[in-house]
Amino acid sequence: MVIESFINLFLHLDVYLAALTESYGVLVYLILFIIIFAETGLVVAPFLPGDSLLFAAGALAAIGSLNVIFLAVLLMFAAILGDSLNYAIGKYLGPRVFHKERGWFFNKKHLQLTQDYYEKHGSMTIVLARFIPIIRTFAPFVAGIGSMRYSKFLAYNIAGGIAWIALFVFGGYFFGNIPLVKDNFGLVIIAIILISILPIVIRVIINMTRPKISNRGLSLPRNLGHRDV
Repeated sequence: MVIESFINLFLHLDVYLAALTESYGVLVYLILFIIIFAETGLVVAPFLPGDSLLFAAGALAAIGSLNVIFLAVLLMFAAILGDSLNYAIGKYLGPRVFHKERGWFFNKKHLQLTQDYYEKHGSMTIVLARFIPIIRTFAPFVAGIGSMRYSKFLAYNIAGGIAWIALFVFGGYFFGNIPLVKDNFGLVIIAIILISILPIVIRVIINMTRPKISNRGLSLPRNLGHRDV
């Protein structure tokens, strides 16, 4: 029932957002701010809609229900503040939770996936992760755990936040109400989700085809295992 509700939410984001705007008016800005802030700022909330929600919000702005400039700037702040909070949580909680082999606070598979991504892309992960669900939520957390210098983290955070919000909000604004897109909005949302998770799927396939190595626990990535100065 819960899964069905989430699927229904993703497939009809345009309808739900339109209904929320009609019911709550300008408060919908606050609702969108909270969702984006939570999805990027709380390591326990990677399930919240991101790319698809931004695209739907942009499409709604195109018909005059929302101000696209104000919307984009507001959500950029939400994304940047969210990552900063997540970084702070990782820096504070990292030493306290990583000594435990098992824990309920986070999914270690997600953390390991993010750490592998850091191994490959280094600090640019903060920017690239914005466009990949799950990794988007865990990347700043892992950066905090690894004690990446905050000034360096913030620069990548701002660049990634602006690029992510701009791409999907203005993408929805300019293309979301094209008849072909609007008439097949559910399929477009599915396509966005599939494209977003494609790098994860590829990574999983690569890992499955590699020789298995004994798991000796979760370790910090080499480039995050020491203080970045």
